[in-house]
Amino acid sequence: MTPTTRERIEGGLLGLLIGDALGVPYEFKPPSALPPLAEIDLVPPAGFLRSHSSVPAGTWSDDGAQALCLLASLLERGHLDVEDLGRRFVGWYRDGYLAVGGVVFDVGVQTRTALDAIARGAPVLEAARRDERSNGNGSLMRVLPLALWHRGSDAALVEEAELQSRITHAHPRAEICCALYCLWARAELGGAADSWAMAVARLRGLCPLGSPHRDELEQHVRPDAAATGAGSGYVVDCLHSARRVLETATDYAGAVRAAVALGNDTDTTACVTGGIAGLRYGSSSIPARWRDALRGRELLDPLLARLLERSATGT
Repeated sequence: MTPTTRERIEGGLLGLLIGDALGVPYEFKPPSALPPLAEIDLVPPAGFLRSHSSVPAGTWSDDGAQALCLLASLLERGHLDVEDLGRRFVGWYRDGYLAVGGVVFDVGVQTRTALDAIARGAPVLEAARRDERSNGNGSLMRVLPLALWHRGSDAALVEEAELQSRITHAHPRAEICCALYCLWARAELGGAADSWAMAVARLRGLCPLGSPHRDELEQHVRPDAAATGAGSGYVVDCLHSARRVLETATDYAGAVRAAVALGNDTDTTACVTGGIAGLRYGSSSIPARWRDALRGRELLDPLLARLLERSATGT
């Protein structure tokens, strides 16, 4: 059955967090070192040498925590407030805000650099590096709640997706990947048959030829090229890895398992994939045992309830 809007929104947020948690035990492993596809689970098979071995199964990482920081800020402020969001990121980084059990166990280099600068007093939108080598996937992994929450135009969604990226990942390439992902999510939320193509067309319509973001889209993201992602931490590869997996997936579990099977940055690839898969297939498509095993529900559930209430009332 076609999921309802409520089921898609719930599926998107749960899909992001569960995909993240699924990938945590396998992070930084090459594909050849991973279990067979059917054995990829929240608890890896016996004998598998887990990454983050002290982290209990079902725990989201920096991906999920930052996504919840974004959602909490949007719900409480009623708009994208980058000053508030920057403070929440620092609160996560330093004090474990919205981390499961208050424990922070994985922080990207670019994110750490920016948040250290903000904590020392740097302006929120001037703390991140802007060089071409600063194009990790740390802002892409957290951006989905913006698309789930947003009621404005495509142009406003694109602008705000790029703005939230700028806090930690300020190169136009990272920004445009966040914008494309949000439009992709919006198309999925609307039930589009070819959500990727719709998102690309919308983004091209909003980015004039010759602009830095359009140049990044056409020359580096190359959205019409075949999706050949390898599960790395490079923002473009991460986006195409999710697209590659979702081109052949038929359900949520298959999508996130295939994302993890790419190896390398497994938690973020599965997080980015899982958000779209959850939107596409709905919350009921996520295995109940995974939903039940997700830790941190006391942090998630109040935010999810407020998001769903907002969707139902349109306010």
